[in-house]
Amino acid sequence: MTDLKTEGRLDQARGKIRSTWGDLTDDDFDQARGDTETLIGKIKEKTGDTVENIRTKLDELMKDETD
Repeated sequence: MTDLKTEGRLDQARGKIRSTWGDLTDDDFDQARGDTETLIGKIKEKTGDTVENIRTKLDELMKDETD
C-alpha cells in the first residue's frame, strides 16, 4: 500500500482522490491528516466500497502521481 504521508503526497493527490470519490469533503481530508488508514475508513464510510478495492484504487492513483 502506498504511504500517503511521504512527501506530502496526500495534498498532491487530493484532486484525483476527490474526483474518484466525490463524496469526500475537505474536512474528511483534514481529519485523515495524511494517515492512509483513516482516509480509507472515511472513503469506506462514505461509499460502502471494500477496503481492498479502496486500497487498490489508491495505489493506482498514487502510481500515476509518481509516473
